[in-house]
Amino acid sequence: MHTCRHVRPLHNPRKKNFHGTLHNNKKKPSRPLTQKDSRTDAKRTAQSAAQDQTNIPEIDLAQAQKNVLDLLKIPGISGQEKQVAEFIRKKLLDAGCSKNVISFDQAHKKTPLKGTCGNLIVKFPGTRRGPRRLLMAHMDTVPVCEGTKPVLLGDIVKSGNPETGLGADDRSGCGVVLSTALEILRKKIDHPPLTFFFAIQEEVGLWGARTVKASDLGKPKLAFNFDGGDVDKLTIGATGGERLDITIEGIPSHAGVAPEQGVSAITIASLAIASLHEDGWHGLVEKGSKRGTSNIGVLHSGAATNVVAERATLRAEARGHDTVFRNRIVRAIEKAFEKAVNRVKSASGRKGTVSISKRLDYEAFRLNKNDLSVKTAHNVLEALGHTPYYDISNGGLDANWMAANGIPTVTLGCGQHDIHTTNEWLDLKTYKVACRTAIMLATMD
Repeated sequence: MHTCRHVRPLHNPRKKNFHGTLHNNKKKPSRPLTQKDSRTDAKRTAQSAAQDQTNIPEIDLAQAQKNVLDLLKIPGISGQEKQVAEFIRKKLLDAGCSKNVISFDQAHKKTPLKGTCGNLIVKFPGTRRGPRRLLMAHMDTVPVCEGTKPVLLGDIVKSGNPETGLGADDRSGCGVVLSTALEILRKKIDHPPLTFFFAIQEEVGLWGARTVKASDLGKPKLAFNFDGGDVDKLTIGATGGERLDITIEGIPSHAGVAPEQGVSAITIASLAIASLHEDGWHGLVEKGSKRGTSNIGVLHSGAATNVVAERATLRAEARGHDTVFRNRIVRAIEKAFEKAVNRVKSASGRKGTVSISKRLDYEAFRLNKNDLSVKTAHNVLEALGHTPYYDISNGGLDANWMAANGIPTVTLGCGQHDIHTTNEWLDLKTYKVACRTAIMLATMD
C-alpha cells in the first residue's frame, strides 16, 4: 500500500478494566441522550480496555476466514464494486439485519470513473447509550488483482493465478468489518450506535471517503479504518498529495528537412525534468529541515521519428506532511516547465507553451496521541496481548479524507502483504487478530 516511517512509540498507558457485555432481553428505562452523557461515555470508552480476557467478546474465526475467502473471489476493481457491495448486503440481510439500516449513497456519480455503485453505509442503532463508532474498509482492488483465484496454504492466502495479485488490499479489511457486523447480529451482542462503512474507489483517488459527509455516517465520535498490514501498527497520520497534469504544446516540423523551424515538446519536457533533478526538486526532496517527494511518472509524446514532437503530456505528483512545503514543491515543478519553454525556440524565435492543471488528492493529517480513537485502539490491542506502535504513512489513506471531513480516523492492520503485486499474500493469523480487535472496538463498554 504505502511506505511508512515509524514514529516513536508512546509509553504504554496504565491499563484499565474492559467490560464486554452480552445483550439481554431485559429492557432498561430510556431517556434522551444528552451532550454530557456523550462526553462521559466517550471518556469511559477510552479507559475500558484491560487484561481481563474473560470478558472479551469472541468472534467466530472460522466464519470470519470464510468471509474473507469469499470476498477475495469477487471481482471488483475501482469503479466496479457493485458485486462486492451486493455480497455484503446479502450477508447482512441473511443474518437478520433490517434493510432499513442499509443504504447506498451517490458517490459514484461524483467520481471521474462514474462507477457501478456508491458507498455502502450500514447504521445500527445502539442497544445502549454511547458515542457512535465507525468501522470502515474500501471495497475496490487494483487492476492487477482482476482474475485472482485465492488459494489457502495453511495460515496464508495467495492467488492461485500467477499473473494476478490477491486483492487482500482491501478485501481483508472488508472481511473484518463484515464479520464484526454479522457477529453482532447473530449473537445479539450489546453495543452503542454503530456505522459500518464500505467505501468505493479508494485506489484511484480516495473518492468514496472524499465525497462522504459526517452526517451521512451518523456523526461518529470514534472511527477505525481497516487497511494495512501489521496488526500492531496504528497509523495516526499520513502525507498530503497533489497531482499535476502537464501539457506542452510545441511546433511541429519535418525533422530531416527543417528541424530548426520546429519546437520539440520532448526537448522542453526533458529540460524541465533535468532541471528538477539537478536542483533537488525531484524524487526525495530535502530543503533544510523540510522533507517531501515528487515524481514525474507518466510522459507521452511524439508520433514519428521524422517529426519534431508537437505535443507532450505528463503526469506528476508532489507529496509532503507539511502543506506549505508541498506547495513549494509544486511551484518548483511549475517554474521548471515555464523556464524550459523559454529556453527552446525555433530559428525564427517562436516558442511553445505549457499548461498545468492541479488537483489535491488528499490533505495531510496527524492525530493527537490522546485522540479518543487512538487511545481506544491502543488499549484494545494491549488487551489482546499486543504492543501497539504508531506510524505516519507516506501514502494516502481513506483516513486522510475522513479527517478532512471531520471524522478523525485511525487505521489498523489486517494482514495484507506485498500489495499491488502478483506476490501479494494474506496472513490469516493477523487477519483473525484484526477481527478480534474490531469486535472489541465495536462493542466495548
